[in-house]
Amino acid sequence: MNEFARCLVPDGLWDITESLIPVAPKRAQGGGIARSDNRQVFAAMVFVLTSGCAWRHLPPTFGVSYQTAHRRFAEWSEAGLWAKLHRAMLDRLGSAGDIDWSRAIVDGASLRAKRGDH
Repeated sequence: MNEFARCLVPDGLWDITESLIPVAPKRAQGGGIARSDNRQVFAAMVFVLTSGCAWRHLPPTFGVSYQTAHRRFAEWSEAGLWAKLHRAMLDRLGSAGDIDWSRAIVDGASLRAKRGDH
């Protein structure tokens, strides 16, 4: 893993993320090539999501193809990885006292308003 990818995904972040990544599905027919390293794929995802780069423009320095990174992103999204990671990060920061809840807001704008006499 190159230094740039390690900066995007430092050891502390990877320690939290690694345990949340779903187990890879088994191929019914068996065989195939080995899956790309999860940390490299995660670093590629972080790069795409934070830079605004299109998946197809993912630099080869990450060691994974853009197709692999995007496919794994879809798999992990379906498995709920991002919500789990968000919760784990909040739990870690909260238990360390690193969240200032005096500035938190609850926004109900995303709730659907009832119409008529329902």
